[in-house]
Parts: sequence; structure tokens; C-alpha cells
Amino acid sequence: MAHQQRSQAHLSPFSDTEDSAHLARLLAPRLAYFAGVARTEHVTRAAEQMGVPQSTLSRAMVRLEQDLGVDLFARHGRTVSLTPAGRAFLASVERALAEVERAAEQVRADADPATGKVAFGFLHTMGSETVPGLIRAFRADHPGVRFSLVQNYGEAMLEGLRSGELDLCLTSPVPDAPDLVGRRLDEQKLRLVVPADHPLAGRKRVRLAEAADETFVTLEPGYGMRRITDDLCQEAGFRPRIAFEGEEAETLRGLVAAGLGVALLPPPAVARPGVVELTVTAPRAVREIGVAWLDGHPDTPPVAAFKKFLLSRRGRLLPE
Repeated sequence: MAHQQRSQAHLSPFSDTEDSAHLARLLAPRLAYFAGVARTEHVTRAAEQMGVPQSTLSRAMVRLEQDLGVDLFARHGRTVSLTPAGRAFLASVERALAEVERAAEQVRADADPATGKVAFGFLHTMGSETVPGLIRAFRADHPGVRFSLVQNYGEAMLEGLRSGELDLCLTSPVPDAPDLVGRRLDEQKLRLVVPADHPLAGRKRVRLAEAADETFVTLEPGYGMRRITDDLCQEAGFRPRIAFEGEEAETLRGLVAAGLGVALLPPPAVARPGVVELTVTAPRAVREIGVAWLDGHPDTPPVAAFKKFLLSRRGRLLPE
């Protein structure tokens, strides 16, 4: 009964999430000490093994019990034995400490210069040739570095940088945000893609204004290419009529081949039958490709090495 009353007296203030978090912060520094004493059941021996003064260890155990409001040990001079509450607490503490140890090993492994990890994001349209070529070239000098790859549209990748999911990303347009750093690496000419039987299909070059009356298939709002398409059409003096909004450039090419509309797209990795790709002479139809990262975020050695590699490819990022 005494134990129950003591527990109620100390634990009752911790009645919501914020107070529980406060309690966890109080307990955490003493958990390893508790585990050491619990395993040896001897304060002096535990203090010697952990390299701390015996008085420090004794005070830590008293404070731990006070914060919990529960007796964890029955004391017999320098020797102690676990109470039932202490045994139950030890099992959870050992699991928590093991998880912390695994997490520490993981972050150390990810930061290892030779075998660490780079979380790297890139646009869908760069997945077939550009990114595989970059990774292959980088790993020629860094064969053990691992990659966690995310293929997504631009805005989603920028959020991935902010959330810590990504270390670096290749995106377009190059972001201009106070919390991000963006560096232009290259530019890619865009084509007006038309069906093979389209009246413009016999041409090699076209002014975008000549497509003002066409129906367009585009990427969804939020994609960098959609923003570029809208901006270029506006510069050419018209607002595009949209027949379909998708997520993949090659899906759009297939719909162009089916006669659903025309599209502004970067060059394909492999020529697709059923469409003709026209050079746009006006306005200047290009998209900038850049690398971005979170400003002020320290790099691990493998991330720093890959960032340096990407920046060294300025002007020759894209395959010819």
C-alpha cells in the first residue's frame, strides 16, 4: 500500500502528453545507471564497471525512484535486489537501451565516409538515364556509398528536404526559398510533342504561338514542368486548353500518340513511335535543372562527397 500511495503522489501530476514527455526527459539520463545496478545487484561493483563514483550512482538511483514514485530496489547494505516493479522496469529499460544502441550504430554507419548513405531525390524524367549515369560515375571513386533514392515531383522533394527525408535532390525549376540552397547545374531544351499525323508533324521547328488553338496534355499542378508549360504558353500569348493532367511524361507522350492533344516535354530517353518532337524557336523553351539542399544542414561525409560531385558536373549533367 505504501508503494501505491508513493506512486500516486509522484505520478499524478504527469497526466497529459507534455508532462509524460517531461518525465521521460528526467528519467532518460539515469536509465543506463539503473540497468548497470540492476544487472550486478551491487552498487559498488556497478560503479566500478561504469567508471562513475559510487555516490553519484547511489544518488541517481534515489532520484530515479523519487521521480517514478516506486521502489525499484530492496537495499541490503551495498547489495541490492530488484523489487517486482524493478524487474518489470528493467525489461523495458533494456529494450529501450538496445534500441538506442541500434540507432546510434545506424547513424554512424550512414555517416561513414566509405560506406555511408545518401538520401537522394530526383525528377521522374531523370530516372531512366541521367540519375543512373550520375550514380555509376560517382561510385567509380566511392564504391561503398549507399543510396536511398526517391523519385518524385519537385515540390514533394523540397518538402522531403525540409522533413529530413532527403539530403539532396535534382529538381526543376531551381528553388528560390529562404530555407533552401539551390544551384543551377544544367538546362534542358523542351520540345513540342505532336501526333505523327498532326499538321505540324512535317516541320522541324515551330513557334509555340502556333499551338495556341491546340488541346494540351500536361503534368499536374505542383510539377515543375506544369509551371514551365503554363509560363511559356502565357509568354506566347495564350492560355492552354487542358485535356488531361498526369504524373508521368511518358504517359503524356502516349496520349499525344493517341491524338488526345499536344505536350511540352523534355527529350525522351528513347524515341517513341507515333509522335514527332519539334524544336520550339520562340519563346526560348528550356528548363533549368539544379541541385537543392536544406540551408544550414550539416552534411555527412558521403553527402558532402556526392554534393561536390554533382556541383562538378555543372554544364554537363545531362546526357548528350
